[in-house]
Amino acid sequence: MFVNPVLPGFHPDPSVCRVGEDYFLACSSFEYVPGVPVFHSQDLVHWRQIGNALDRPLPPGTPSSGGVYAPALRHHDGRFWLIVTNVSDGGNLLVTALDPAGPWSDPIWLPDVHGIDPDLAWDDEGNCWCTLAGVHQVQIDPHTGKTLGAARRIWSGSDGAKAPEAPHLYRIGDHWYLMIAEGGTERGHAVSIARGSAPTGPFEPCPTNPILSHRGTDSPIQNTGHADLVQAPDGSWWMLLLGVRPGGGTPGWHVLGRETYLAPVSWVDGWPVVGELLPAMSDPPWPLRPTPEPSSRDDFDQDRLRPCWVSPRNRAGRLDERPGWLTLHAAGGSMDEADVAFVGRRQQHLTCQVRTLVDPLDGRGGLAVRLDEQHHYEIEATAGEVIVIARIGPLRSVIARLTVPVSPLVLGVNIAPRAVQDPRTGPDTIGLGIEHPDGVFEALAELDGRYLSTEVAGGFTGRVIGMYAAAGAVHFDWFDYHH
Repeated sequence: MFVNPVLPGFHPDPSVCRVGEDYFLACSSFEYVPGVPVFHSQDLVHWRQIGNALDRPLPPGTPSSGGVYAPALRHHDGRFWLIVTNVSDGGNLLVTALDPAGPWSDPIWLPDVHGIDPDLAWDDEGNCWCTLAGVHQVQIDPHTGKTLGAARRIWSGSDGAKAPEAPHLYRIGDHWYLMIAEGGTERGHAVSIARGSAPTGPFEPCPTNPILSHRGTDSPIQNTGHADLVQAPDGSWWMLLLGVRPGGGTPGWHVLGRETYLAPVSWVDGWPVVGELLPAMSDPPWPLRPTPEPSSRDDFDQDRLRPCWVSPRNRAGRLDERPGWLTLHAAGGSMDEADVAFVGRRQQHLTCQVRTLVDPLDGRGGLAVRLDEQHHYEIEATAGEVIVIARIGPLRSVIARLTVPVSPLVLGVNIAPRAVQDPRTGPDTIGLGIEHPDGVFEALAELDGRYLSTEVAGGFTGRVIGMYAAAGAVHFDWFDYHH
């Protein structure tokens, strides 16, 4: 069987396309750069990150959960096209590539295309249609970014449902299908669809809308929506969509962010019917093709960082200053600062252990679990002392202190679901401490994970775990993420 989510952790708003027997997928990245992670798969189940479509810094004032929203990835005329919104700078833009691993082109800006969640579709005459949240549509020249005519509303979604967004337009058989998300990206999230004889409509809604929603259910997968369709080489149809896994008591807290799930689709009377979305599902009707998992350990011995590493707003870290080490130079004064020197990777598992060997002799820094500037936990080292810090909203506290030898040392974070649940407890516990030379982990603090969740902090992202510098230069020999 395959296990959902197929792309765990903070990987929301999936958009997928197939070229031959290969699938390619892109996700939102918000304030993190490099932006828009791109993945490859040969079975829709096992995904490997091959790059990032956007490599430019974001403006310094980009807020958390601002930045880059909801890409649409398509393959047309021998080229990959990716359209996306930067809500904090410049609006909608389009990049192209012959190889989805990159390089990607410089952005083509679309100054007259307004709104978020843009989609691209080409008709038989070669016209390119851009459909956006709302739901409205405009014809564009994708080579120049110019609009060809005025935008017009083409569907308002289901009666009474808020936030019609995430449109995707498809030519399937004799019809054009317009699929959207609605109900908001929280517990009311849903997928609905309509069809028409032309890409411009008029569109007839499916009589059984929404075709997918987990609202009001006890499913462990909630907030389901923002979906994309893809047909496999054998003719079967599949849906990639986002969902979350709330944990703990009431109201439930999801901590990994919105993740990517896979569901089968069948067609009945010309309408898609989504199969039951479960944590574990039967094998798809083709051989699974697992790809080797990337090493859990990064020794920073390459000439560039792996594509999984991200930083808020601008790239941080150098690999050439101290060969075999990642060096971070402090920008802000702490993890509370928007311009902090932080390099992290998405937390992708409900249970995980993270370790890093840090040399703080030239500065002050350590290991952090970050949701945003106002919600993070960290263990921080200076020459001779380690402290644990918790930032929850406006409150920042030093939770623990420990005197340590003046030498490099191993900092650690252990995250695990709570063994005992009741309506008042959070979903997991985050332990922060040091690992002694004999391998024994000493937790200096164990903190409630609910405060690093979307339900507490708000926003659209998930946890990112990584290294930071708060003062001076801080060097990291290796980083290990184990689950």
